[in-house]
Amino acid sequence: MNIILGSQSPRRRELMAGLDIPFTSITIDADESYPADLQAGDIPLYISRAKARAYEHSLQENDLLITSDTIVWLNGQMLGKPKDQAEAKQMLMQLSGRTHQVYTSVCFTWRTPLNNAKQPSTILYDTLVDCTHVTFRTLTAEEIDYYVEKYIPIDKAGAYGVQEWIGYVGVTRMEGSYFNVMGFPIGLVYEWLKQFGQLTIE
Repeated sequence: MNIILGSQSPRRRELMAGLDIPFTSITIDADESYPADLQAGDIPLYISRAKARAYEHSLQENDLLITSDTIVWLNGQMLGKPKDQAEAKQMLMQLSGRTHQVYTSVCFTWRTPLNNAKQPSTILYDTLVDCTHVTFRTLTAEEIDYYVEKYIPIDKAGAYGVQEWIGYVGVTRMEGSYFNVMGFPIGLVYEWLKQFGQLTIE
């Protein structure tokens, strides 16, 4: 099948490329709002499916679309992407000295073959959610200012990239997948593709 990664994230594209399988990447414009009653991992699950639905009209029978979404969850509160540097610093102050959860959902979408005019093809979805617990040591205001002003993490959930300076100096403990914190649990993606018959090792 033609594997399509529906993401503009350079980190997701880099991780997908690491599987050594051909794929194309596209940017999907989708409504990322979600019902107010959703909690924790149900939020990225909902959004990853919304991204898939935004593209499904273009999906061909031999296409397999992969969409994803990541959130940071702290004491019952969702931390998404900060709107500016001030909000990024505020988020990092909240995460400082505490343990939070990173939830990433990956949605796989494909179209069943068209049998006849009376039985049109159907869009199918399969979605997984991964969770990693991340602990930060207590960060100083100077460290937070340095990171935000130099790395400008306004495109990252929770206002940080674990693969950047703040991850090197701030993260003291992690339970779960490191790549999930980067925004794409590539090990689970590999297992899904393998079971779906899209990967062969020779």
